[in-house]
Amino acid sequence: MVKSRAGKGPLGGILTIVFFGAIFYFGWNIGNKYWDFYQYQDRMRQEARFAAHRSDILIKKRLQTYADSLGLPESARKVTVRRRAGTISIWAEYYQVMEFPGFVREVHFHPEVVATF
Repeated sequence: MVKSRAGKGPLGGILTIVFFGAIFYFGWNIGNKYWDFYQYQDRMRQEARFAAHRSDILIKKRLQTYADSLGLPESARKVTVRRRAGTISIWAEYYQVMEFPGFVREVHFHPEVVATF
């Protein structure tokens, strides 16, 4: 009689696949939301770099369009632009719902850039 080793039977293989599948699923969903945040903040940096040549209204419109293209929540479109003595501050705030195994949580994102021009 031959005994199967631990993890080598049909049930062990299925559980391993389910385990890694769950890690991939939750990691992918969470990772995408953070990636969108970093992309949005990077676009804010780019807009700040060219702030001397663009109006506040144009900067807001460009960032609102970009937030839409990323599929961010409506609140991410509420961009604030403030200029003071050669500096510009650009920021927004929004929440994203993230699914974790066994619970759901809202995570607060606050992309912000301060630059001189």
